Amino acid sequence: MGTSELQAEIERLRRRERELERENARLRLGREWPAAVTSDVANPDLLFTAAEKTRMAMIVTDPNLPDNPIIFANRAFLELSGYAAADLVGRNCRFLQGPDTDPASVAKVRDAIAARRDVVVELLNYRRDGTTFINELYVSPVFGPHGELLYFFGSQLDISRFRAREAPAGGAGASFRSLLEEVEAGFCIVEMRFSADGRAEDFRFVEVNAAFEHQSGLAGAEGRWMRDLVPGHEQHWFDAYGEVARTGRAVRFRGHAAWLNRVFDVHAVRIGDPVQNRVAVLFEDASDRQEVERRREAQVSERMVERDLVWRTSRDLLVVCGFDGAYQAVNPAWLDVLGWATGGLVGARFDTLVHPEDREAALRAFETLRTGRSVSDLDLRLRTAEGGDRWISWNAIPQGDRFHAAGRDVTERKALEERLRQSQKMEAVGQLTGGVAHDFNNLLTVIKSSTDLLKRPDLAEERRSRYVDAIAGTVDRAAKLTGQLLAFARRQALRPVVFDAGHAVGAIADMVGTLTGARIRVETTLEAGTDGEESPLDFHVDADPSQFDTAVVNLAVNARDAMKGEGLLSVRVRRVAKIPALRSHQPVDGDFVAVSITDTGSGIPADVLDRIFEPFFTTKGVGQGTGLGLSQVYGFVKQSGGDVAVESVVGTGTTFTLYLPHAKGEEAERTVAAEPEMLADGHGTRVLVVEDNREVGAFATQALAKLGYETVRVADAMQALAALEAGGEPFEVVFSDVVMPGMNGIDLAREIRRRRPALPVVLTSGYSHVLAADGTDGFALLPKPYSVADLSRILRRALRARSAAVPG
Repeated sequence: MGTSELQAEIERLRRRERELERENARLRLGREWPAAVTSDVANPDLLFTAAEKTRMAMIVTDPNLPDNPIIFANRAFLELSGYAAADLVGRNCRFLQGPDTDPASVAKVRDAIAARRDVVVELLNYRRDGTTFINELYVSPVFGPHGELLYFFGSQLDISRFRAREAPAGGAGASFRSLLEEVEAGFCIVEMRFSADGRAEDFRFVEVNAAFEHQSGLAGAEGRWMRDLVPGHEQHWFDAYGEVARTGRAVRFRGHAAWLNRVFDVHAVRIGDPVQNRVAVLFEDASDRQEVERRREAQVSERMVERDLVWRTSRDLLVVCGFDGAYQAVNPAWLDVLGWATGGLVGARFDTLVHPEDREAALRAFETLRTGRSVSDLDLRLRTAEGGDRWISWNAIPQGDRFHAAGRDVTERKALEERLRQSQKMEAVGQLTGGVAHDFNNLLTVIKSSTDLLKRPDLAEERRSRYVDAIAGTVDRAAKLTGQLLAFARRQALRPVVFDAGHAVGAIADMVGTLTGARIRVETTLEAGTDGEESPLDFHVDADPSQFDTAVVNLAVNARDAMKGEGLLSVRVRRVAKIPALRSHQPVDGDFVAVSITDTGSGIPADVLDRIFEPFFTTKGVGQGTGLGLSQVYGFVKQSGGDVAVESVVGTGTTFTLYLPHAKGEEAERTVAAEPEMLADGHGTRVLVVEDNREVGAFATQALAKLGYETVRVADAMQALAALEAGGEPFEVVFSDVVMPGMNGIDLAREIRRRRPALPVVLTSGYSHVLAADGTDGFALLPKPYSVADLSRILRRALRARSAAVPG
């Protein structure tokens, strides 16, 4: 066969295929029958002639004969089945079926024949040689002129080729059906039957899954009609499935089956060829779910009512605020508590009513909420409509693009707390006064007794020296006592520098070991950690190093006494990101250096933990402690911007932790100033002494005169400035008290520095809130009480510094 002949044959086969497809389409639309073939046949011969001429495989059966046998088969059917006419006529069509033929499809044909109506099914039929083909069978009754049933006419179409193309989808369908067998939901495929006017009147179950009976309560439903199973089944079910079969639009709905008294969630879709009117239904008993949903809706409704009642009746301030800062809703309590009508607040900014001093805290809390974190126990003062203020304690939770907050009026609580603090303060003042009086009376007794003995004319020189030394030692103890009191009151003049707390702890470790004794083991641990670049973190703090050393030593001595000379003392230094909540204060976030001193001693009872930082409070025996050691520790860390925490378990031990803010910058060198050279006899250095106290001024001028200085004393800053501006021999150094009427010593020193930068100024003070708050501003300071030697030393240092600064 040449190329042209091959192409001609291919074209002929293509035309044949297209013709068959057109015939198949016409059959699906019910247009296959010739014009002479109707449901009412007056000339049966014409029917057989038409069947013989068509290329569709056709047979005719006679329902008036036993077993409805085949009485005619056209040539196309003989070719399709492989049988001769003699093998077919007189036999029922069932011999064409085999073991794999779908019983449901056979039942559908049987039901249609019994009801004398049309039917379209797909059947797996067997040829004479045993091979199979998928037969799309269309059966229709043929009636005579008087309505009598004459024949059943059946057209056949081999659609095996088409189904072969659909085989991959068929595999997926099989997997899908396998899955449906495993699910708990009911599944079925139904075939709809419509009345003459097009209304769905029944459906037959073609296929059901294993869960069908459990979900629906229908046993043995496959192949049976719903009207037969449940005659009273509601029409709305048939209408819903019929609409799906007609339009192809899938539906989801919840329907009630009265005969079962159940509610079902249903999903229905059309499947297969539209002419088959098949609908796949996935359904599940939703009765319990509906009841749960009903109860949930009732609960939600109740909660809504409850929430509304809480919103309207709460005495707390309730607010919903957007992250644009504007109030979105406020409850009626705002009117009752603050006097503001709700309508006037909606749309206002959240910080409009906040007291100016609390606005920064409110803004910080707002930013915290914006990051998704909650805010608790934030106390702010809010302005009332009458112009006053009320303390409101807030708790707030972010939610989406807004936050919800509740505020409670704690004004009365704040007032009570303040009264309690004042009461405690007065109690502390009373205790402090008693302790100071007790200790100073002891010191004064020594001084008084010594001075009385010194007045005796026959006193030996050895005893005279002893009494003078006793007075001097007592003065030193009194100075130390006042220093501890100032530390507790946070009024000491600190000399802060940047130093490494880890190095400082290491430097005093040997001294701590000496203080504690050989039977107490001292362990020091530095937990530096690393930063993001894996560099070790430092322990830099900006504080007074001598006060830091004193605080650590005080805690070490207390630990030694608690362990009764034997145990383990651990000193641990580390970086932390927070100071925990202490003594009713909120936690403080930041960058801190923590120094912990832990002992294995007797511990501190819980009932006295809150009092251990009070001045003169001690758990030690009489004569074993002043009760000011922990007061100094507390005052030092608070004045340095930190805090101190204590944890203790009776019988196990105690841990004190000092928290100091971490400082950026390089560590300052801790040097000891060299002793200045002595001045030559009769040097005549001119000193301007500024002292408002006559006795102290007289002592200073007399002492300086004994040391060879020439002095001029004035009583206040204005006199001092006038003396400096007066003519005559110039002054070489100024020695001034800090606390004086009018301009204080610090301001005087600044003014002298402005006018005469080269003139050194030395300050002296026993106490000054100015020094505690601002420091000495770089001026030398001689603490009171001071000795003549101390006075001489600090003046010589000032003069040496001046000589070094002046060229030549």
